[in-house]
Amino acid sequence: MLDPRLLALATALPSHRYTQDEVRDAAGQLFDRDSADLEHLLPVFNNAGIAARHSCMPLEWYMERHGWTERSRLFREHAVELLVQATLSCLDRAGLGIGDIEAVVAVSTTGVATPSLDALVIERLGLPRAVRRLPIFGLGCAGGVIGLSRAVDLARAYPGSRVLYLVVELCALTFRHGDNTKSNVVAAALFGDGAAAALISTEGEGPSFGAAGEHTFPNSLEVMGWRVKEDGLGVLFSRDIPSLVRSEFKPLLESFLEGLGLGRGDLAGTICHPGGAKVLDALEESFELAPGAMTVAREVLRDCGNMSAATVLFVLERTLARPSSGRYLMSALGPGFSAGFQMIAA
Repeated sequence: MLDPRLLALATALPSHRYTQDEVRDAAGQLFDRDSADLEHLLPVFNNAGIAARHSCMPLEWYMERHGWTERSRLFREHAVELLVQATLSCLDRAGLGIGDIEAVVAVSTTGVATPSLDALVIERLGLPRAVRRLPIFGLGCAGGVIGLSRAVDLARAYPGSRVLYLVVELCALTFRHGDNTKSNVVAAALFGDGAAAALISTEGEGPSFGAAGEHTFPNSLEVMGWRVKEDGLGVLFSRDIPSLVRSEFKPLLESFLEGLGLGRGDLAGTICHPGGAKVLDALEESFELAPGAMTVAREVLRDCGNMSAATVLFVLERTLARPSSGRYLMSALGPGFSAGFQMIAA
């Protein structure tokens, strides 16, 4: 059986762009903390490895409190708009039309929509009514890779069909004015909004997808996720994430590669989700790379921030735009606490 291929990939960003300096300077209005305490936390903005991020809302919106009803309306509106932009760009790059799509996989964790995002995009663009649908919620940052693997599985299960893989995360939209926890300060220093669309099929030309794998760590439910609050989603971050990567990721990586008869030396490169500067430091150690070697991942983090599941697709897009070939390993970590792997050969 032929391996599914990536026929085309496109990303989309909302129009509002903020430099890290702008967000840091607004921290006094964003957080109701003692000035000395806030000054103690502000270095997180300088050390995040981020120069700018994009948001679906203007900076002034974050200076006030907002409830579930408004957040949900804005999530549906802006998530669908970004997905439509990414989808149309992706189809144009593939030389295909709306009627050529036979399945849709949609990934997001930063908002709730029922009907789900895939149904909203189908209605907005007029996709074929017999299209297969698979909405995926709750995988967080890991969803970019694990969701991609599900789309690849669907393409493999239905040879010749064209699967549209959609990812959108409006991380910045989840910011809650009045949440003065350290986790929310860190989130304000990291998160941005973005979306991606990919077309996958066993028929056509493009990089091929190989084996996939995932692992959910025991006793790790409190490492990362959301806590549902009256006015939105409260971010849950453990300060131990980089340490967990250092202690647990490397043996997991080696086990996955050994199962394929491969070693790290057989990889042409990595396509990792850049959760943050410290996480990238830990990942480089796990892959036995020199500090700063994950240049593309660091560039995406610098230019766009952490867009949760969508981020790794931005890394993939930039990696494929460079003149290189060989086996690449995609990876991402997210709530569960889980790791996802996906092989791709360019």
